[in-house]
Amino acid sequence: MEVETPLLSLAGSTDPHLESFTSHYQGPLFPAGQTVYLQTSPEFSMKRLLAASSGPIYQICKAFRNGEAGDRHNPEFSMLEWYRPGFDHRLLMDEVEALIGTILQLGPARRITYRELFLEHVELDPFELLAADARACLQARGVNPPELADAAIDDWLSLIMTHIIEPVLGPDPVFVHDFPASQAMLARLSSVEPSIAQRFELYINGMELANGFYELSDAGEQRRRFEADLQQRQRLGLDTVMMNQALVDALEYGLPDCAGVALGVDRLLMLAAGADDIAEVLAFPVNRS
Repeated sequence: MEVETPLLSLAGSTDPHLESFTSHYQGPLFPAGQTVYLQTSPEFSMKRLLAASSGPIYQICKAFRNGEAGDRHNPEFSMLEWYRPGFDHRLLMDEVEALIGTILQLGPARRITYRELFLEHVELDPFELLAADARACLQARGVNPPELADAAIDDWLSLIMTHIIEPVLGPDPVFVHDFPASQAMLARLSSVEPSIAQRFELYINGMELANGFYELSDAGEQRRRFEADLQQRQRLGLDTVMMNQALVDALEYGLPDCAGVALGVDRLLMLAAGADDIAEVLAFPVNRS
């Protein structure tokens, strides 16, 4: 079923890697004024619908992320997001592969774990990585890493991924799955290996096209992750945002066992058109809006 959810919310994204656009509402609902946020993703609202027994749902909508701009980023972009009750992340990979294969006329996708990907390309185990080894890996390949005082290992993994691994991923689709638990985001952890998050990303031509999860349904764990995000934002000197209590309440009510994925529509158009810059597939990129 196609759904439509609000672009404005009383709660912003707590993710330290995302910045929400804010506005200010003043009217009869909040006479003293209220900060409101443009959504970075429709995920939270869609999960509330799932908890209300919507069944499988999808939408194509606008999402907004402050501070993001470049040949693959526009601060306002289009997203296709859908959820499948009864699916895990592996079944959802099958569906994403079928969709992308039909649109882009591509063959079967390769599937590789996050650990296997790093071992194959840089001969480092991301689950046992030390900062010194990450720095040496980057420098050996001509990348001069920035000074990252007190950086988390995930920051180093991100640098290796974006600067070394992504550029060599070819035109054939590649699903990277089984991420470190520290990168779980909104995915559940494996019951067999708690160090692994049941999450995948799809890459084509070295560009991340989709991000999917076997969705976390534990309200207590979701609250802990939100609180950890807020603590991290405070350490980094980022703006404080309101936790999305409505999502936690929905999870407490009961989220069906499901998997969900977000796919960048503009990036999909880039691949279909052979474009190198997202501005080529947007009528009004931000610098021409």
